Amino acid sequence: MSSGQQLRDRSAPPRSRSRRAASRRAERPAPAAPARPSRPSLLTPKRLVIMAVTVAVVAGGTTYLVRTSIENSQRPQALIDPSVLGGDLDNSAKIDALKAYAAASLRQAEIDAERDGRAALDPAVQPTQAPGGGGFPPIDFPVGSKPDPGSNKALGQQMNAAMGWSDEWGCLEKLWDKESHWNERAMNRYSGAYGIPQSLPGSKMASAGSDWQTNPATQIKWGLGYIKGRYGSPCGAWGHSQRVGWY
Repeated sequence: MSSGQQLRDRSAPPRSRSRRAASRRAERPAPAAPARPSRPSLLTPKRLVIMAVTVAVVAGGTTYLVRTSIENSQRPQALIDPSVLGGDLDNSAKIDALKAYAAASLRQAEIDAERDGRAALDPAVQPTQAPGGGGFPPIDFPVGSKPDPGSNKALGQQMNAAMGWSDEWGCLEKLWDKESHWNERAMNRYSGAYGIPQSLPGSKMASAGSDWQTNPATQIKWGLGYIKGRYGSPCGAWGHSQRVGWY
């Protein structure tokens, strides 16, 4: 550079020098920004699988609940008889006394066994044959008598055995003892029921024979048929009579 040019540069105004300096700075490349560390992705393959399974389970459970609710709402509402749930709720002083006696007897037997140094008997026994009479316990079955030959009872015992109910003779005997005392001409003063089985009306026994008014065999035949059709057996009829007062 010549001395004259140097003089001109030195004599140049400060603004020009500042412009040239700014131009030089503009031509310089800007420093690169520091690289940020990369973050791991939230949607990893494992998480995607878990999300997909969760959605499927929730959707399936919701579908099942909705479908079940619809099916239940469309089903007919069946009424439940409370007696089926609770069993026989008919209580009586006689039954309660029998239970108390059984409990006291069991306790006494346990005391006696302990005193004698032997094992107490198990109160639950298994009979060789199930009780008849529609499930009525045999302790409630009356013991039948041996009727006089030629009597209405003797005829009834024979006809009852012919029906296959020999072991339920006591129930039939007690039932018709209560109803008519086995009198073929007995009539109930309150209802008008007639005969040994106390048919109401008595004329229904005509289906067993035209001599239904005076023939005990005809009346017994009709009465046994009635018992079989309605109660299944004499002890079924006797149990019903004991419970409600009639059969």
